[in-house]
Amino acid sequence: MSEQTSTASSNSQVATFINIGERTNVTGSARFKKLILEGDYTSAIEVARQQVESGAQVIDVNMDEGLLDAEKAMETFLKLIASEPDIARVPIMIDSSKWSVIEAGLKCVAGKPIVNSISMKEGVEPFIEHARKVRRYGAAVVVMAFDEKGQADSKRRKVEICQRAYHILVNEVGFPAEDIIFDPNIFAVATGIEEHNNYGVDFIEATREIKALCPH
Repeated sequence: MSEQTSTASSNSQVATFINIGERTNVTGSARFKKLILEGDYTSAIEVARQQVESGAQVIDVNMDEGLLDAEKAMETFLKLIASEPDIARVPIMIDSSKWSVIEAGLKCVAGKPIVNSISMKEGVEPFIEHARKVRRYGAAVVVMAFDEKGQADSKRRKVEICQRAYHILVNEVGFPAEDIIFDPNIFAVATGIEEHNNYGVDFIEATREIKALCPH
């Protein structure tokens, strides 16, 4: 194997693991939540900067807090970090359970963002509608293993839902396969509850099968 091929192979292996900084998430960081609620965006920007300096390759931004105007907070924060070259050099993951907040972020984010997330929880039509908008904005997307029947909690359901979503996205929406990221749902393990015993194995095996059945 030549040195050039070996290097390419090594780089490819490194790229399979991505560090996502989640300190800019009001649901996961008490400090960031406090800064945003107080309107201290200058300090909030420093949280994002520290994550990039510490090796984050993607910054996850979530403003889902009941006391916040989440759409306005998302828009304000994303516009501010877009003017910071050392932060804006990494992709932004727009994270929200509310589509209106996601779209507010998509309208003002710099570069190619990642939407977190969409699913078929409310049916196929809203899923397709959201996917088309994500594609129009040029973003990648995280797809949850969730459909009209609920969250996938077995290997069979994880594979079934992700494969179904993949075919809809690629064949009906025309979504680039390389821009689809599946979240097969990982549940608590070692709970002592018998029906949970296979959760870990199901996740690993489902991930392997989804990768094989949903190529890019």
